[in-house]
Amino acid sequence: MRIQLIRNATLWIEYAGHTILVDPMFSEAGLNPPIMNSSNDRRNPLVPLPVDLSLLSDPDLVLVSHLHLDHWDPAAAKAINKSAAVFCQPGDEKTLEAAGFSGVQPVEASAAYQKIKIHRTSGQHGTGEIGVMMGHVSGYVLQAEGEPDLYLAGDTIWCDEVKEALGRFRPEVTVVHAGGARFITGDPIIMNEQDVLQLARYASYTRIVAVHMEAINHCLVTREDLGMLMSSQGLGSQLHIPLDGEWMDFREAKKA
Repeated sequence: MRIQLIRNATLWIEYAGHTILVDPMFSEAGLNPPIMNSSNDRRNPLVPLPVDLSLLSDPDLVLVSHLHLDHWDPAAAKAINKSAAVFCQPGDEKTLEAAGFSGVQPVEASAAYQKIKIHRTSGQHGTGEIGVMMGHVSGYVLQAEGEPDLYLAGDTIWCDEVKEALGRFRPEVTVVHAGGARFITGDPIIMNEQDVLQLARYASYTRIVAVHMEAINHCLVTREDLGMLMSSQGLGSQLHIPLDGEWMDFREAKKA
């Protein structure tokens, strides 16, 4: 398994002989306004794509966790080959089909693509009224013979649903959205550095990849913030915080 962080939550994954695009956001830097009720007025995305768009337009499989603009945007809907298989959470399929995609499959609990098993997980996109307002979100666990189990936690805070997924699947690799996104009031709506620390202590067996950082204006936890905390707690070796465009190779994490 190889994973490339593109930007924010967008990943390009080579897995079991297939290419997988996760949560594509292809908008040009600064095209979109700041997130409403955030603490600064920087336009989104904050940074450009690190690779040419043509390299991302023809995946075998697309995984969409939910339809917020920083996970699925008009630029992605336009650029991606309409014949790609697209897996999503129930309720999002009509929007994806309306964009012209012919191979959309909502995942109730589990599904399969070729020899890849796909399990949908849940989470909490914030707390209280804000969490309700943010709506349903999903994560996915990928499994295939000869590959590490990969848990894509999605837009969630540290919560019972994440604990359940970790306990059920015991993935070798876990990708978390760790930018601590938040509004002017209320708690974070995705993991912050303290959430990642709790996950690392809870699941010492998994290697953590932290993404969804430094690309959207209300994500306030930086790579440096997270790295310093984890290192101070002696957990730096369990965590990787990739730069945009960086490749990570996890073949050595394969189960015996």
